[in-house]
Amino acid sequence: MLKEFKNFIMTGNVIDLAVAVILAGAVGLVVNGFVNDIMMPIVGYFAGGMDFADMKLVLSEAVVAADGTVETPESAVRYGAWINSLINLVIVGFVLFMIVKSYNKVRKKEEPAPEPPKGPTQEELLAEIRDLLKK
Repeated sequence: MLKEFKNFIMTGNVIDLAVAVILAGAVGLVVNGFVNDIMMPIVGYFAGGMDFADMKLVLSEAVVAADGTVETPESAVRYGAWINSLINLVIVGFVLFMIVKSYNKVRKKEEPAPEPPKGPTQEELLAEIRDLLKK
C-alpha cells in the first residue's frame, strides 16, 4: 500500500497539479495586490475620493454600554463591499484576459500535420480488380 501511494505521488500529474496550485496562490496574491493597491485607489479617485467599502445601509445601530464596550454590534447591509467585489471581478477578468491574449500571441503557432498520402480512389480500385479478373 505504501508503495502504491509512493507511485501515485511521484506521477507527473500529481506533481504538476501541486506546482499549479502553489503558482495559482502566488499569482492570486499578485493580482489581488494589483487590484487593491493600484487599481482601487484609481477607481476611488475617479469616483470622487469615495471608498465603496464604507457604503452600507444600517438596519440597527450598535448598542454601546457606559464603559464603551459594544453590547450589540451594528446590523448593516454592506453593499459597498459588494460593489468593491464586482469592481475587483471586472479588473481581475480584464487582467487575466490580457495575460491569456499575450500568451496566445507569443505561443508558437502549431504547424498543421502533413496530410497522409492519398491512395487510389474507389473507382480506380474497382477498375484494377476488373482488369485483373479479365486476365
